[in-house]
Amino acid sequence: MPDRADAPAPDHPYPEQWDEVAEVRVFRTTVPKWTNLIAWRAEMRRKGWKLLKVATESEEMIGVFGRTRTELTQREGGR
Repeated sequence: MPDRADAPAPDHPYPEQWDEVAEVRVFRTTVPKWTNLIAWRAEMRRKGWKLLKVATESEEMIGVFGRTRTELTQREGGR
């Protein structure tokens, strides 16, 4: 079992190492609103973002989306 010190902080809900290899976006909302955002989440995927992690904190839903640095470079070069 991981040490509590290794667990991500609530304001940084993913491992810090992810920042070294990807651009990461954190989205926070209520659980009912999260279920209503299906089209928005599909649009994020269409734009190359992957849903990396979903967690709940109290009554808040947290979605972590990311794109690797390689994907970003390829998308910028393809424009």
